[in-house]
Amino acid sequence: MARSTKTELILKGNLYRVLITLSIPIIINSLIQTLYNLVDGLWVSRISSVHFAATAFVWPVNFLFISLGGGLSIAGTSLLSQLVGGHDLDRAKQYSSQLVAVSLLSSLVFTTLGYLSTPLIVRLMGATGELAELSIIYLRIVFFDMPFVFLYFAINSMLHAQGDTITPMVLSGVSALLNAILDPIFIFTLGWGLAGAAWATVTSRALLASAGFFLLLRGKNKLRPEFSDFRFNKEIISEIVRVGLPSSIGQSGAALGFMALNGFIASYGTATLAAYAMVNRITSLVMQPAMGMGQALTTIVGQNMGADQMARVKEAFFKAFKLAVLIGVVGGVIIVAFDEPILMFFMQAKDDPEVIQLSLTYILYVAASMPLMGVFSVFSGLFQGTGSTRFSMNMEVGRLWFVRLPMIVLLGRFTSWGSTGIWFSMSFSNLVVCLYGYWVYKTKPWYKSVLRQKERGAQPLSAS
Repeated sequence: MARSTKTELILKGNLYRVLITLSIPIIINSLIQTLYNLVDGLWVSRISSVHFAATAFVWPVNFLFISLGGGLSIAGTSLLSQLVGGHDLDRAKQYSSQLVAVSLLSSLVFTTLGYLSTPLIVRLMGATGELAELSIIYLRIVFFDMPFVFLYFAINSMLHAQGDTITPMVLSGVSALLNAILDPIFIFTLGWGLAGAAWATVTSRALLASAGFFLLLRGKNKLRPEFSDFRFNKEIISEIVRVGLPSSIGQSGAALGFMALNGFIASYGTATLAAYAMVNRITSLVMQPAMGMGQALTTIVGQNMGADQMARVKEAFFKAFKLAVLIGVVGGVIIVAFDEPILMFFMQAKDDPEVIQLSLTYILYVAASMPLMGVFSVFSGLFQGTGSTRFSMNMEVGRLWFVRLPMIVLLGRFTSWGSTGIWFSMSFSNLVVCLYGYWVYKTKPWYKSVLRQKERGAQPLSAS
């Protein structure tokens, strides 16, 4: 479907059809990315459970740095989709150029900082012995993929803003296939071990970003960035940062929270950490449809905001909400009904009964909160699409720092629940943050800020 036709569908078409049309490629893309991580985990777990635990242990650190690029991507999707909806393509191209330049520059800075600080970070997280050694090896290598990840984020936001969710899906599929091919070659054939898994990831993502940038510069892309006589535009960069910074803070705060959470989980032993990592990857796979719905909602909300169709924005939110809850309920029932077969399918070290038992217990708790995970994604999609990213930031940070981590500490100190206290705290925190999202939606501080901009006669590029 042509991008102009996609815009017409977003602004005028049946919203269930719009949500499904846009979200299916996003869902497939997200499934590809989840399988991308699972493939790494499957190959690494064949070495040992400690090697697998090391990849899970350092994941929040990498996510902490990448989340800054994710914030820029969310800002790009929000601002560009509003410009597309308002048919201001000349200005949208200017924003695209600035977005790419800022993304690449910031990624180089973060790559350098991350590489140099890796040993200190791993020690501060509490890792010792073999876990610390493996974590440092893996994390230092994957930091080299940051420029490619940031560039691809910028490309992704430009395509999503136009309603093109198919191209990113195809690119990610090719990249994941390449990673699956390179993993066993680098890990076992070349004998690089855990470092091989990291280099396979860097190589596949470098090719992903290069292919995406080549496609972006083709004439058919109506948001093609232009770099002839390029200069940084302070006004545009300020707008991107103003919308993107809350998202970056929210994702960074969540990453720091997961780093602290991993430290608590690791204190219960490697088996608990491995169970936590395995079940999270399974539930991420099951919940991709609901999360894709939230991401699609960002584009739908942005374009309809740009076209001054706020009634349609609310209708899109309500329909996405219903679909996300349904997906969460069905997903929860499936993983409880088939918990052990699903776990055995994804777990290579089947001779570790402690990891299996801990995983089965965690599945029961996480299944109960799966509908809430979908609701969380939809609220985030609404707030990000309107540019009210500070509310999605509050949800990201609050869930971990103000609910989940304090509960884990209190339950660990004053009860004998053990790892069960971790599983309960994670599920309960999802309930609390969804209640906050509902409060923001009903009291409408996000909508009031949009109205204030309209009264001033300003282009509604952000509602922050």
